[in-house]
Amino acid sequence: MNRISALIFTVFLTGLLNAQQLPQITQYMCNNYVINPAVSGMYDYYQVNTTIRNQWAGITDGPRTSLISIYGKKSNRIALGGMVYNDVTGPTSRIGASTSYTYVLPLTKKIQLALALQAGFTQFKVIKEGLSAADQGDVLLEGGDVVRALPDATFGFNLSGNQWYLGAAIPQLLSSELKLMDEDFAQLYDTTSQDGKLARHVYVLGSYNYSVNTLISIQPSFFLKSVQGAKTQIDFGIKSEYRDMFWIGMNYKMNNNLSSIATLLGYSINDRFNIGYSYGIPSSNTSNYYSGSHEVMLGIKFPSK
Repeated sequence: MNRISALIFTVFLTGLLNAQQLPQITQYMCNNYVINPAVSGMYDYYQVNTTIRNQWAGITDGPRTSLISIYGKKSNRIALGGMVYNDVTGPTSRIGASTSYTYVLPLTKKIQLALALQAGFTQFKVIKEGLSAADQGDVLLEGGDVVRALPDATFGFNLSGNQWYLGAAIPQLLSSELKLMDEDFAQLYDTTSQDGKLARHVYVLGSYNYSVNTLISIQPSFFLKSVQGAKTQIDFGIKSEYRDMFWIGMNYKMNNNLSSIATLLGYSINDRFNIGYSYGIPSSNTSNYYSGSHEVMLGIKFPSK
């Protein structure tokens, strides 16, 4: 029974890690630095953005994410940024912090290339209290919580013009091993259990700003997420802004059977404070189990003098 319990625990945890290793947000158009640190090279001012997300509301121990980021240009060629986040799903939690350095290269008068390197750490924790097993004496549940702190890094690049940008990032670049079990114990029960990794992801993010007239603009965007062991997911988004003050939008996620559509709305105060909200609509197959996903975003810009 101990061997079976170990395998069940490992399969469950591996499935959870593959499904959502990194924090998920819907309003990535408003906080794109979280996706790709190289976008910091587009902004001639610093800004602070905070996102709080309650995913799959109504499901016990559903994912809950909170993060804060600050980024912007220090000079014509250099941009800096940083981020702190906390992500909790069931008995697992993850906190992390990072800083980034971005160098901007002008390719033409209207197009620039930004290269970014982000470094930091992540702490992964499995809280054993409250977990149950077929065998109550399972040694996997003995002792304190499992805590692993690992270095982390992200590389990103971004091409941008006056009305558009397109870039890619590789988070969890180091692909560090979690080693949730001691080596001797893992070899006794399952030789592969110790090899759980922070899987390397590939993100591609792009957006275009089209001015319909002096009052209304439309911003289509797309966000591709790819990681080994899971289907590639593509988000298509569109945001319409009125007088650079009020905006509404929608987001559609391919290969997401739980919640493929989200609605977004927001308001900008004096072009300095941003307030945004998104609601992830549950699919018809899952609406009986949870009421949707809620996300709130608050932002502050610090214009250069």
